[in-house]
Amino acid sequence: MDKKVLLIIGGGIAAYKCLELIRQLKARHIGVRVIMTKAAEEFVTPLSVASLSGEKVFNDLFSLTDETEMGHIELSRSADLVVVAPATADLLAKMAVGIANDLATTTLLATNKPVLIAPAMNVRMWEHVATRRNLATLQADGIHVVGPNEGDMACGEFGFGRMAEPLEIVSAIEKFFRSSKLLAGKHVLITAGPTREPIDPVRYISNHSSGKQGYALAKAALDMGATVTLVSGQVELKAPSGVKLIKVETADQMLAACVDLKNIDLAICAAAVADWKVENPAGQKMKKDAKATPPSISFAANPDILKTLSTAKTGRAKLVVGFAAETENVVQNAQEKLKRKGCDMIIANDVSEGVFGTNKNQVHVVTTTTVEPWPALNKSEVATRILELCATLLK
Repeated sequence: MDKKVLLIIGGGIAAYKCLELIRQLKARHIGVRVIMTKAAEEFVTPLSVASLSGEKVFNDLFSLTDETEMGHIELSRSADLVVVAPATADLLAKMAVGIANDLATTTLLATNKPVLIAPAMNVRMWEHVATRRNLATLQADGIHVVGPNEGDMACGEFGFGRMAEPLEIVSAIEKFFRSSKLLAGKHVLITAGPTREPIDPVRYISNHSSGKQGYALAKAALDMGATVTLVSGQVELKAPSGVKLIKVETADQMLAACVDLKNIDLAICAAAVADWKVENPAGQKMKKDAKATPPSISFAANPDILKTLSTAKTGRAKLVVGFAAETENVVQNAQEKLKRKGCDMIIANDVSEGVFGTNKNQVHVVTTTTVEPWPALNKSEVATRILELCATLLK
């Protein structure tokens, strides 16, 4: 079997659907190893699951035999994809805050593999502000989601919260495995976050960029099989495991890190680079004088990283994509930027609506011949779509 799934079955009535899910995966020659929570065993038996998967079922974090032979660390990394179905409200909450108090949650915290969740719960639980917050956190962390669907529930209520049907989950898994090959063998450079331009040793000029979109791009590129180098300004984010991270502060440092890289197939400049820097930063802290006269600061232009990467005579990436954060005339400004920079594509968004720091983004994809508006999406979904488009163009 070429691909392997680690299926974590949560404790909900929808757990019975996992028997059909396992059968459908095996029919497609996808290997399935299963962890069951204690609550899941109230709905389906380990014997049924083991019979269909052809594998031993794991359920005990403190099993001496399992920890000696397999262990939750090895178990968490032995598959190509971790699938949580049903992903109950309890499991979503534990995943969002990093609780690890049983084999399932410990494995999820220890895994370095992509995770797909299929939420399932009562409609009121699904709509609760805590669940919405937990889901947003998980999506921002790069967790993939399928469902839930709308319909009648076991509790007698109607609404969203029904777990996606087994074939829907299988389709999502197959789509993931197809996309995981899209950038195999490619080297992707991504810039992310803000730059900081010093005024003196304690002050600097910067912007509100959180780096979330750039980091989501790095995660998506990694999931698609690419070798990823992430050149990042100072952000409060953890780089995805497996990504080469180069931390910088200034635009000059970011440019130097980018041009030093060789054999880049795709460059995506998602960083919010300061256009100007202080011409002569003070060597010591600028003190307020007795008259409290504001100091005069002279600015100089920063290097144009996107234009440099787009027009380099040697070592230019096969495809160069820039971002345009605009507050007005979004498409027109993006089209003009595309011409000035010489890149292949601009991803333009309106940042006047409070995009910085949030988990959603709404963009226009601008090329020399087309403008394609996308709906508001989670930044991880935006990243996936951008990279799927880039993979197509690289072919």
